[in-house]
Amino acid sequence: MNLPESYIPILIQAGVAIGFVAVSLLGAHFLGPKQKKGNSVKNQSWECGVPVEGNARTPFSIKYFLTAVLFVLFDIEIVFFYPYAVNFREFGMEGFLAVLTFVAIFFMAFFYVWKRGALDWDK
Repeated sequence: MNLPESYIPILIQAGVAIGFVAVSLLGAHFLGPKQKKGNSVKNQSWECGVPVEGNARTPFSIKYFLTAVLFVLFDIEIVFFYPYAVNFREFGMEGFLAVLTFVAIFFMAFFYVWKRGALDWDK
């Protein structure tokens, strides 16, 4: 099998990545702490001496995750405003129109999410 020379670094990188994962998993399995079976006091959940209330496996509402994703999405939007804010004079009218288009698309997405009720916690 003849591989082009440009594939060799890719294969080396993939081999190193797979090797690192394998060594990490095997090392954690063999060198990590061993869990004792059973229901001893040592294996029970605790939080600063406060008695446990409820189950830790209680599912969260999908609204929580949707709100988190929307926050990240609209928060990342701010990152794209920084280069414009620093160089707005150099961008001129063309840059201003590009930013207006960018903001318009995000406002359309925001109003769509708002109309769909994704921001209403009570539902």
